[in-house]
Amino acid sequence: MYSGRISLRVCFMFFTVMMSIIITLLVNLLIETSVSLTVVVPGDPIVAHVGSTVILPCWISPAQNAEALEIRWYRQDQFSNPILLYNHGKIQDVQEESYRNRSSLTLRSDQSGGLKDGDVSLRLEKLTLQDEGSFHCYVSGESAYDKEEVVLKITVLGSTPVLVPKPLDDGRVNISCKSSGWYPEPSITWTSVDGRVLHPGGSSHNRGTDKMLSVHSWTAVSRSDAHLVSCSISLRTGELQESRIDVQAIISSDSSGPWKALFFTFLICALLGLVGLILYKYRVKLTGKKPAGPNCEEGTMDKLGNKVVEDVNIEELRQHAVEITIDRERLHQDLKVSKDCKIVRDSADYNHTGEEFPVQLCAFGAQRFTSGRHYWEVELVRSPNPPKNYWIIGVVKEGSVASRDRSALTPSSGFWFLCSDGPRGFHINTTQPVKLSLTPRPERLGVLLDYKNGQLSFYNVTERKHLLTISCRFSGSVVPLFNPGAGDQSPITILDCPKPEEPAVESSQPLLSNNSSDT
Repeated sequence: MYSGRISLRVCFMFFTVMMSIIITLLVNLLIETSVSLTVVVPGDPIVAHVGSTVILPCWISPAQNAEALEIRWYRQDQFSNPILLYNHGKIQDVQEESYRNRSSLTLRSDQSGGLKDGDVSLRLEKLTLQDEGSFHCYVSGESAYDKEEVVLKITVLGSTPVLVPKPLDDGRVNISCKSSGWYPEPSITWTSVDGRVLHPGGSSHNRGTDKMLSVHSWTAVSRSDAHLVSCSISLRTGELQESRIDVQAIISSDSSGPWKALFFTFLICALLGLVGLILYKYRVKLTGKKPAGPNCEEGTMDKLGNKVVEDVNIEELRQHAVEITIDRERLHQDLKVSKDCKIVRDSADYNHTGEEFPVQLCAFGAQRFTSGRHYWEVELVRSPNPPKNYWIIGVVKEGSVASRDRSALTPSSGFWFLCSDGPRGFHINTTQPVKLSLTPRPERLGVLLDYKNGQLSFYNVTERKHLLTISCRFSGSVVPLFNPGAGDQSPITILDCPKPEEPAVESSQPLLSNNSSDT
C-alpha cells in the first residue's frame, strides 16, 4: 500500500516536469514566431534618369515597428561598407563614400507610416550611371533577419537627331541620322508619314569613355517611298527623340538640272559681290581706311585680316549695352551659377575625362533677341589667377540643344561662337573649324549682336581691338551662349557695362568696327 503511493507520487512529478518542458517549448516557439521577419520589395526593376532622385521600396510584412531594428542597404558583396546603416535608433556614420549626402530612409508612398509601420525604403539623389545594378535591403532583429534585392536601371535620353540629306546619282536621297548622349543602347526606327517602316541601310553605335552611346543610321529613299521621312531613336521605357525631313523638296530641288544650279551660282556670286562692295564703301566712309581683310561669310568663317589696328571705339559699342543674366532653368547640371546669375563655372565635383572640350557644359542667357543691336562684355580672368584657357562665348538659336558631339554645334544647328580650347588655340564653329591666332589672350571679351544685318562681332576690350565678325542669317529668337569649360581657376563673369550719356543713333547699315586684327 505504501509502495503504491510512492509510485503515484513519482508518476505525478514526472507528468509535471514534462508539462513544464512542453509549455516552455511552446512559449519559445510562440516568441520566435512573433518576431520573425519577412522583407518585401517590388518584383520589377526600378527605372530612373541620370541626375534624378529615386525611391527603392522595401518594407516588412506583416507590418511591425522597425525603429529598434537594424536596417542596412548595401551593394553586392559590400555588406561591411553599406550605402546606409540604421541601428540603435539612428543613422550610423558608416557609409560608402560615393553615397554620402545622397542617401536617406524615406516613405515609399504618401500612405506609408514610415519606420513605425516597417517601411525601410531608400531614397537616392543625383543618380549616376554607376548606380545601376542591384541593391540589397537587409533588416535584422534580436532573433531573426531577412533580406531582398532591388534592381535599379539607369537611363539617359540623348539629343534630338540631326538629319543630313545627300542626293544620289540614281535620283534617290541618302538620309543620315545622328544623335549622342544615350544610355542604355537605344533602337532606331525609320518611318514614312503614313506610318510605314522604312528599312535602314545600316546603323552603328559607339560608346564613349563616359559609357554614353552615340548612334548613327542611314537610309536611301525615292520619291515613291515617302513624302516626309522620320528618324526616331527610343529607349525601352518608351522615351524617344524624333526628327523629320521633307524628301520631296530635296528631290525637286535637285532634279532641276545643272543649268539651274549654274544660274543660282552666278546669281549668288553677283549678290555677294554687290554686298561686299556696299560693305567696303561703308567701312571706308567710317574710317577713311581700307579694311584689313574680308568679312566671314556664313559657313566659311575665314581669317579677317593681316594688320593690327588699335583704338576700337568701345564707348560707341557700349551705346548698345544690355544687361545679360544666366537662365537657371536651362543650366547644365555640372555647372554652378552665382545668386545674381552673373558668374558661371564648372562644379567642384565635376570630373572631366578625356581631352575633348566639354561642349555640353552650356549656360544660356535669359534674354531673347529678335531684332536690333545688343552688346555685352564678359570677364575671363579673376586676379591673381591667369586668364581662362577654356571657354565658349557666342549666341544660339532658342531651343537648340547642346550636344556632347562637337561636330553637331554648327551654324546650321543654330550655334555661332568663338571657342578657346587651351593649347589647341582659338577657333570658330564651322563644320570644319577654322583656327585663329589671338594674341594676347583676351581677358575681357566684348560681343556685339547685330540681328538685323546678320553679324556677330567679338572685341578684345582690354586691348581695344576688333577680333573678328561672323556673318550669319538669324531667324527666330537667339540667346547669349556661355561655356566655362573645365579645370580653369577663373570663372566667366558677365559684366554690367557703363553706358555713355549720348544715345546711339540707329543706322540701317551693318555696324562694323573701325579696325580689325590679325586672327
